[in-house]
Amino acid sequence: MYRLRVKEVLQEKGVTQTWLARHTKLTETMVRRLVRDPSYLPSIATMAQVAKALQVHIDDLIEEIPDPSPFAPRFSEPALSSQQQPDQTRQTNQESCIN
Repeated sequence: MYRLRVKEVLQEKGVTQTWLARHTKLTETMVRRLVRDPSYLPSIATMAQVAKALQVHIDDLIEEIPDPSPFAPRFSEPALSSQQQPDQTRQTNQESCIN
């Protein structure tokens, strides 16, 4: 997976998003997306414009991050308290319907 580093490079260079938009002729909306959405994959032409304006290599604008393990849990399920086990919950719900 890859992550954009445009925000970090802008900070390192001490320039604003508006400055970058003016020097690349990209819209401020596009620059804002490059900064706020590190998982966004812009075209190589867009990345080349940004790199040229910031006087860096395209590689400096992209960071490779390891892919998540396919076996890693995607989310954690809330733990049931010792007082509320699945069978007890089902039984309690059935009793409330009967009463």
